[in-house]
Amino acid sequence: MAMAHALADKAGAVILPHFRTGGAVDHKGGDAFDPVTAADRDAEAAIREALSAAYPSHGIVGEEFGDCRADSDYCWVIDPIDGTRAFIMGQPLWGTLIGLTAGGAPLLGLMDQPYTGERFWSGEREAYFRRDGRTSAMRTRPCLSLAEAALATTTPDMFAGADAERFERLSRAVRLRRFGGDCYNYCLLALGHIDLVVEAGLKPFDILPLIPIVERAGGVVTTWEGGDPRGGGRILAAGDKRLHEAAVKALSG
Repeated sequence: MAMAHALADKAGAVILPHFRTGGAVDHKGGDAFDPVTAADRDAEAAIREALSAAYPSHGIVGEEFGDCRADSDYCWVIDPIDGTRAFIMGQPLWGTLIGLTAGGAPLLGLMDQPYTGERFWSGEREAYFRRDGRTSAMRTRPCLSLAEAALATTTPDMFAGADAERFERLSRAVRLRRFGGDCYNYCLLALGHIDLVVEAGLKPFDILPLIPIVERAGGVVTTWEGGDPRGGGRILAAGDKRLHEAAVKALSG
């Protein structure tokens, strides 16, 4: 965990000088706009360099530079800027994701937002939040029904076809739905401000570091069908297990 904090500090120092500076934005390719900046690349490079020096036998899976020894017993999972679209628009709804798996299972996770000075991470049995030098344990809030729930997702554009119909059915059953947020939404769920996060098309590095944060705050993270979320894809996070069951039913029809 000490290494995860050190990596977050290192990444933040690389990223912040680029934020709200109007720097160049490249397109990774494909039909949909998939942006990447020097901040993304430089932050991941700094993290990889530090990990290779400290743990040369560990694997690394990152968004910008691919996999290295991904089948190792211990593997770090890195997304230097989760929410690059928000980053290039000057919105502070992005974060650096750092996770570690042991035998493929999420062992620890950290999300850092260096601009706001907020950090969220998983302890051995609890999840924690730090701002202004003060650290406190996080707990998800109870929510018994969809009619009482606040739901967040990054964008409705990530849903198409039958998935769009399923999301619409669920999101119209809740009290409140809001768009935008990327990884920040999962941390706000762990902090007790959001009840449901529903997304699709995620990669492992988008979700693996967030799983232990949500779970150790008392929440649940699965696929839409209630399955293993480690591979990404269609993800459902809930702060209350009873609400999670209702959401799975709604998403499955």
